[in-house]
Amino acid sequence: MASAREIKKRIRSVKNITQITRALEATSASKVRRAQARVLASRAYAEKAWEILLNVQKSAQKGTPLHPLLSPRAEIKKVKVILITAERGLAGAYNTNMVRTALRFVGRLGIPVEYVTVGRKGRDSMIRSRQPVVAEFPNRDNPTLMDISPIASLSVQQFLSGEVDEVFIAYTDFINTLTQAPRVMQLLPLMPYETDDTTMRELLKAAPKVSSSVSDYEYEPNATAILDEIVPRFTALQLYQAVLEAQASEHSARMVAMRNASDNAAGLTVDLTLQYNKARQAAITAEILDIVGGAEALQGEIDKVADMIEKSMAATA
Repeated sequence: MASAREIKKRIRSVKNITQITRALEATSASKVRRAQARVLASRAYAEKAWEILLNVQKSAQKGTPLHPLLSPRAEIKKVKVILITAERGLAGAYNTNMVRTALRFVGRLGIPVEYVTVGRKGRDSMIRSRQPVVAEFPNRDNPTLMDISPIASLSVQQFLSGEVDEVFIAYTDFINTLTQAPRVMQLLPLMPYETDDTTMRELLKAAPKVSSSVSDYEYEPNATAILDEIVPRFTALQLYQAVLEAQASEHSARMVAMRNASDNAAGLTVDLTLQYNKARQAAITAEILDIVGGAEALQGEIDKVADMIEKSMAATA
């Protein structure tokens, strides 16, 4: 059993850690409110933009595709995955679940894949597992569309040049403060990914419903000019929305993880305090027994000396 001094040091250490976890919980709570407000403000627009693009794609299926970013490739030779994770840890299983989901999805594809990581934790995990990481970007707090534009531009250029045939986004979908779901969404071509693999379908983000009646769109000045302008913008918008979803999920996961850590630390402090009291009581009892034993030994020596003195006095008498 540990000594009272060692247990006291552990209690002090746990209390110091509790102060850190409570501070991180408070910081994440303030960040998650802002991140949640941002993701909810843009989600409806992003989903509606995707729905419009799907309708445009459906209306063009019988004829020539309206835009190269809306056109699927006949043969898939190489795939690119944009992996969105956090810059920091202490978020529970948030980063681990996202990396595991991306690797699981890629493993089911069976096609050569290259990664572009957004966030340091995903980059480190991919490098450790010897995955081909061709580019990395920081996952800044409160990102703007300008921060996301380089990632979207790189993906569009690689897709149009034929360097990659499909581009996916692996991110965490924000559902609520307690629930976040790792998801994979096809970014390019801008259309839902279809597969017969049940496992892959579970990992894919559900696409918005396309209206059964094909909508007719009128373009001014012409379809080519309009689509050349809006389709790349909508591509960047889908990526931007994924980053917002991931950040809201990250802050929520970190807040919950730090709250659980604080609660566990409080429970551990109670248990350690009980152990400390027991160890202290045992030490006091041992000291009392030593004193009693010493007193009895001393009394025995005193009795012996008294007997010797009494015998010597009797002899001289």
